This record gives sequence, C-alpha cells and structure tokens, in this order.
Amino acid sequence: MHFALTEDQVALRDTVRELLAAQCPPDVVRAAWPAGEPAALDGLWDALATMGVFGAAVPEEAGGLGLDETDLVPLLEEFGYAAVPLPVAETATVVAPLLAAAGDQRLPAVLSGATRVALAGADRLVPYGARADLVLVLTDTHARLVAPEPDPVLPTVDGSRALTRLSDATGELVTDDPELVSLARHRAELATSAQLVGLGRRMLDLTVEYVGQRRQFGVPIGSFQAVKHQLADALLRIEFAAPAVHAAGWALARRRRGRATDVSMAAVLASEAAQDVARAAIQCHGAIGYTVEYDLHLYAKRTWALAAGCDVDAHLDRLAGALDLKEEPA
Repeated sequence: MHFALTEDQVALRDTVRELLAAQCPPDVVRAAWPAGEPAALDGLWDALATMGVFGAAVPEEAGGLGLDETDLVPLLEEFGYAAVPLPVAETATVVAPLLAAAGDQRLPAVLSGATRVALAGADRLVPYGARADLVLVLTDTHARLVAPEPDPVLPTVDGSRALTRLSDATGELVTDDPELVSLARHRAELATSAQLVGLGRRMLDLTVEYVGQRRQFGVPIGSFQAVKHQLADALLRIEFAAPAVHAAGWALARRRRGRATDVSMAAVLASEAAQDVARAAIQCHGAIGYTVEYDLHLYAKRTWALAAGCDVDAHLDRLAGALDLKEEPA
C-alpha cells in the first residue's frame, strides 16, 4: 500500500497554501477579532469560492470537483495552519456535500460563495455565526438549516470565530436520512482533527524560527537541550496524529463500517497533540508567547477553541466500546 499523497493532492494542497499565504496572513486573522475590520475577510472568502474549494467534495454533476475525504484532509490542514477565520472547513467538508446528497436547491449559492453557512456545535453555539447567512444544525436524526439570530457575538477564547448562540433550531429540514446525518457528523469531526494538525504545524514553525533567533548566554536558545527535547516531543505528537487523521479520511471516503472508530482515534490524537504543541510553543517563547501582539496567540487560541469542542471523552468512550473494554466496578 502507498501511504502518501498523490501528485494531484499535493498540487491542490500547494495551490491552496499559496492562496492562504497571500490572502490569510496573521493580519487578516487579527481583523476578524472584535474591534478589527471584518471586511478584510471578504476577499479571502471570494478567492476560495473562485478556486472551487467549497465544492471540493461535491460530485462534478452537481457543480463540484468530485473529490473525497482523502483529498480534503490536506486542504483542511492548510485551513488550520492559516487559522482561517471563516466557516471554510465546515462549508467544504460538511455543508456542501450534505446539500448535494440531499438535492438541496441552495447548493449553487453555497458553491459560489453567495451564501455563507456556519455549523452549530454543542449547546447550539455557532462558530462564525455572526458572519453566516444560514446555520446548519445536526442532531442524531436530522439536519436543518436555520436563519442566524441577531444576537451579539459571545466572548470566547478565540475572538476571531465570531461565536453566537441559537435559541431556536427548528428551521427547514434538509434531510432525515440517518446515514447522511451520521456521515455529516463524522465529516465535521474529521475537519476539526485535520485543522488541529495544521495548527500544530504552524505553532511549531513559529517556535522553531523564534528559538533559532532568540539568543541567551551568547547562543540561540534552540541549541539548549531542554528546548530541543520539548520541540522534538511536540513534533512527534503531531507526526503521530497526522496519519490517524488521513486514515480517518480514507475510512470516510470508503464508507467503512468502522469509520466512527477511525474518526474518534483521529480526534483524540489530534486534539491532544495540538494542545501539547501549544504548551511547548508558549513555554519556549517565554514571556512574549503570552502577549496578544505576538502572532502565536492567534493559533494557540484557535487550538484551544477547537479542542474544547472536540469532546475527547465521548471519543474515548466510542473507542472503548469498539475495543469491548468494560469499566471495572467500583
């Protein structure tokens, strides 16, 4: 078996990487925070729509690129690496494929970027809800599209996500097909995991650059054994999680019966790895790592926000059930 990206996957990933480097530098992420200028995000959204990113996992006959989850994982990692402050991952991975499968008439507007759709999470909290035209709500049995409410943006660790809350999630039914709803939920979990891997890589890159420049006792602090070990351990965690995320994408693309287990494994490993990298990155940066003026906080806070919504305990329970592990009686 060939465990590597294909030439086409690498080419698409690199194209998206170049676009995000130009259209989503740290200044654009900062613009999404309160008191920033969110109009700067419109160019990013339009550029991604023009590239066809929103239709990546939509069949060609429905106006998409006809790709699958294995093709999406490298793109999702890039969205995480750039900390894209818009519901791009949710649209490409969950919303557009679900609307296509359900034959929903709003699909063309989503693919063109004319309609922005956010994805509701736990407790009806909606990341990017303040920048969405519609909100997709997934329950155990239904998928519905709901109009966002004009509530104020909620305070949160990552202010760039423009978090809101839904008080009413009854909306318009998209589908009650349990297979489509289950697949959408798994895709959402995959999107979170892949973004966490990308965030981990970004924080590592920032930290390696910093410790190579910061000098103490006349030498770069990156030459200190303690710093080397911390960053080596952090890199190992990310490199261990990344194949699990790709395996989960493969399982979803093949519609494997046990795909839920693969998705949970990816979620647990990616969440723990990215949080470990954030801790190591902040410690290696020292005091500057705690300041909002320095770019590291943009990626660390996105990591904490995504990891908080990952529900690692539920994923561990799913894995324990798959392994037939039973809790010992007290």
